[in-house]
Amino acid sequence: MEKFFKLKENGTSVSTEIMAGLTTFFAMSYIIVVNPSILSQSGMEWGAVFLATIIASIIGTLVMGLVANVPYAQAPGMGLNAFFVYTVCFGLGFTWQQALSMVFICGVVNILITVTKVRKYIIKSIPTGLQNAIGGGIGIFVAYIGLLNVGIITFDSGVPALATLNQPAFWVFIIGLILTIVLLVCNVKGAILIAIIATTLIGIPFGVTSPQDTTSFSEACAALPTTFLAIFKEGGIGTLFSDPAKIPLVLITIFSFSITDTFDTIGTFIGTGRRSGIFSAEDEEMMENSAGFKSRLDKALFADATATSIGALFGTSNTTTFVESASGIGAGGRTGLTSVVVAICFALSAFLATFVSAVPFAATAPALVAVGIMMTSSFREINWEDLSEAIPAFFAGFVMALCYSISYGIATGFIFYCIVKICKKETKEIHPILWVCTFLFVLNFVLLALL
Repeated sequence: MEKFFKLKENGTSVSTEIMAGLTTFFAMSYIIVVNPSILSQSGMEWGAVFLATIIASIIGTLVMGLVANVPYAQAPGMGLNAFFVYTVCFGLGFTWQQALSMVFICGVVNILITVTKVRKYIIKSIPTGLQNAIGGGIGIFVAYIGLLNVGIITFDSGVPALATLNQPAFWVFIIGLILTIVLLVCNVKGAILIAIIATTLIGIPFGVTSPQDTTSFSEACAALPTTFLAIFKEGGIGTLFSDPAKIPLVLITIFSFSITDTFDTIGTFIGTGRRSGIFSAEDEEMMENSAGFKSRLDKALFADATATSIGALFGTSNTTTFVESASGIGAGGRTGLTSVVVAICFALSAFLATFVSAVPFAATAPALVAVGIMMTSSFREINWEDLSEAIPAFFAGFVMALCYSISYGIATGFIFYCIVKICKKETKEIHPILWVCTFLFVLNFVLLALL
């Protein structure tokens, strides 16, 4: 195990990696129940999506851990599943089989741009100031996810505000947050995981910790054939391009899936990998100068690209690298052993879904807030006195939380970076790839507005 994962070389241990894996899993385990709840609204069977979610997460996370040897977990992404149902199926009138087919094609596109190292060159083209802004922005985003998950931020009359603390879940969250901070400040090993478990137990007398009704494993297995390889059956990929009038719309939708998935992943890797040292300068140099997939970042990008198509084959929307992986990284995870532990937990959850679903948001939200606090340290590397660096950094860092989208944060950062450089007549400093990415983002916004 030491030789395979290079634990000592990465400054970690088996116990630390196991704790990190458990922390990441519990921080993202909500997807097991939430994803089928969303996708089933399109007509897909709940049990089939439940099992497809778990299978896609296991395969994607194992590839990330065993091939790339990095501590990231994959699962069907929030936001992308909502786009799948509410925009593609309900808004544009596509069937869920056709939507799955577009997700599959999106995965193939992402594999191609990864093999041709386009995604690698995109990462290399992002200025240092924006990279630091993305890292800090991911921190705000992760903390914001935690606060929204527990419902302590409300939007009554469209105005964001702190909720009235009259719900048991809020008090459990506050107790958990204080406990998490105390354990972290006291340098207790496994602080985040201990806090999640303790807060879950504290939630029992409050009535916050309680199992949700889920489909049994046997029922899910019986339902899986309805979505497995559905894209190759009647009403699937063969019908996507049968109507010439709809082909532009199909291409636009695939493009939207792809650009969101690509930049969500890039943002997560930049935001968490740089500060923790998972993707070091030496690793990036190897990535730039070597042929094939020799660096950890190259392998991680490839692992992420393949997961989307695999997930679509089983019956779920885009499988992507979860930003909640930051919680495990914050707990000390540095190698693929963390990912393997997460994959094992996903496998067990197929049989123990009732118990996994008992862990409330009130118990995992404090962990996300704490990790978010640690990640915002990237902002200190930005020269806030220089408006030409501060303006794009601000938009990149804060929009991803305000819009609940990593890719939108990166998009606005890119756009304002180009605007600033144009105003200062420093367009030569804009990398050609950055010009292309900015144009594609603008095009995506325009196309989405016209859908």
